[in-house]
Amino acid sequence: MSTLKSIGIVGAGQMGSGIAHVIALGGYDVILNDLEQSRLDQALALIEKNMMRQVGKGAVTESEVNAALSRITPSTELSALANVDLAIEAATENEAIKRQVFENLCKHVAPNAYLATNTSSISITRLAASTDRPEKFIGLHFMNPVPLMKLVEIIRGLATDQATYEMATNLATSLDKTIANSEDFPAFIVNRILMPMINEAIYTLYEGVGTVEAIDTAMKLGANHPMGPLELADFIGLDTCLSIMQVLYEGLADTKYRPCPLLVKYVEAGWLGRKTQRGFYDYRNGAPKPTR
Repeated sequence: MSTLKSIGIVGAGQMGSGIAHVIALGGYDVILNDLEQSRLDQALALIEKNMMRQVGKGAVTESEVNAALSRITPSTELSALANVDLAIEAATENEAIKRQVFENLCKHVAPNAYLATNTSSISITRLAASTDRPEKFIGLHFMNPVPLMKLVEIIRGLATDQATYEMATNLATSLDKTIANSEDFPAFIVNRILMPMINEAIYTLYEGVGTVEAIDTAMKLGANHPMGPLELADFIGLDTCLSIMQVLYEGLADTKYRPCPLLVKYVEAGWLGRKTQRGFYDYRNGAPKPTR
């Protein structure tokens, strides 16, 4: 297996910027790609801000941050990934969009380059089938926020070969991440368990069992969760939560995974959580206030 030197990341949103952050600090050259220059500018500013926060905590030195930032090259062109050893897709959690990304990506990356997806729920086998190298394709599901969360789920598709799996495990280990191996089932391990809990919390709100504040307080103090399920849903993004529940519902054909109608309503309203300033909480004026 060849040693990774250069890694491309497609998508400069919350997950893509976080992955670029840890990979650059890990000593790899990073090509960060997005369709919009403004998103790349925002991502670079966020990466620098978060790295400097780590400096303040004594986790890294300022010289390490400067070196890491110098290893990140932004680009709006997929052709910039022509010489990467690995390309990681971190686009929105939508299968059609991800398949299109890979179809375009395969036109630009070298034939021997590995491909990975950061999907949190979608079939690795199906995504791999949209590429010209399913044996060199794997799921690398980083957790959000990537610089703080220790876990990476690694998911092999039906065609993934052993060299690709070893590449993925070596990369995760080099980034000081802990690995959980998952079979290629809808939502894998973390979201197979987490999302139905969040969905049930939304049903609890929908049915009037408790208020937003009561539900989150109950789970924080009664189950010792660091964040309540509705607060966590806002952090993840309600559109992402809905997408994952739909993958579970359609993939497993079990009514217990039916998305709560209230979750659907919030997404239809464009109240997606923190990223739109409104979800189960309103973040627009000072301290977050429940919207229900």
